[in-house]
Amino acid sequence: MKILFMEWKSFGQIDIIEEFRRRNWDVTYYPFPREKENTRLNQELCEKMIRFLAEDSYDFVFSFNYFPVISIACNACKVKYVSWTFDSPFIQLYSNTLSFPYNYVFVFDKGTCMDLWSRGMKTVYYLPMAAPVERYDTYCLTEEMHEKYDTQISFIGSTYQEKKNRFYDKLNGISAYTKGYLDGCIQAQKGIYGAFLLENALRPEMVQDMMRVCPLERNPDGFESFEWVYAHYFLARHVTALERGEILEMLSEKYQVDLYTHDNTPYLPKVNNRGKAEALEEAPIIYKCSKINLNISLKSILTGIPLRSFEIMGSGGFLLSNYQADYSEHFVAGEDYVYYSDYEDLMRKAEYYLSHDRERKEIAENGYRKVREAHTYRNRVDTIIQVLYGMV
Repeated sequence: MKILFMEWKSFGQIDIIEEFRRRNWDVTYYPFPREKENTRLNQELCEKMIRFLAEDSYDFVFSFNYFPVISIACNACKVKYVSWTFDSPFIQLYSNTLSFPYNYVFVFDKGTCMDLWSRGMKTVYYLPMAAPVERYDTYCLTEEMHEKYDTQISFIGSTYQEKKNRFYDKLNGISAYTKGYLDGCIQAQKGIYGAFLLENALRPEMVQDMMRVCPLERNPDGFESFEWVYAHYFLARHVTALERGEILEMLSEKYQVDLYTHDNTPYLPKVNNRGKAEALEEAPIIYKCSKINLNISLKSILTGIPLRSFEIMGSGGFLLSNYQADYSEHFVAGEDYVYYSDYEDLMRKAEYYLSHDRERKEIAENGYRKVREAHTYRNRVDTIIQVLYGMV
């Protein structure tokens, strides 16, 4: 097969390319200007891609995340466009181009798939994330690695306190009534796992008030509502920031907690902020050396399993995660991983598994084996080919 790979700095890129090469597929790279140009309705970029596609014959075009401009170019050239979206929220999924017949839009979050299916989008397919277990298996821990990374509890990820993520601050100036209502919704959502309340909770008068202080513009090709944008980008990130901060602070009062993140965290004085973790090699070593690896999902992930969770289990690490419905389709709670239902449950399970080494290691081993057998990039490419061509 001949693949045109839309290349940008994305998670999973080297691993899926390695899988394409393992199958002896011919991969051509196209430098995709994800951060420099408009990737929705961009006539110049679209025409440039069309000219490139016309110069050769490809079985399909591939990109991590879905981009309407690629879909438009592929539709014009009658070339299959395969995308695999791992970001959440990802507003470009809510583009009218999603229905184009040459699209094969794979999404990691089944809740988002169900939302898009309910809107009649037949080009959307559920595809969980994966882990490059074969690569992780080559990492051998040394004494120096243990000295540097051994810890009781670790978390790798954004605190969502970074300036770029503080969308909620843009709502300063809303009425006291709207602010009180939103704060109530935020506290309710923070305590609930397995249901996303924020979008449906926004009343029209609240949206009008938010539009007054932070107006939104409709995308010409989009079908997302203002409620969807405010809920997923403004409120969900704020809930996640509060939750991650509270959980890390709570755990650090009793245990050694190592945090790997971009920003400084002076509001978490007892958390050991280790700075950013390098994704390809350092993160798997951290997962292997941590007794407990936390997953605290971004609230806009409706039911999906974050990439972090697959990487933890695929590294042989013990995963303690908040509840997400998609886990139950692929893993057994208490056997392959452990989930918590609230803060009290989290503290109870952290204490239990830190003091029960054998059970913790058995669960980590079970999770590792299941990911190795069924959740690698090889498995996922098999699924993609099955959808595209009905074969493996």
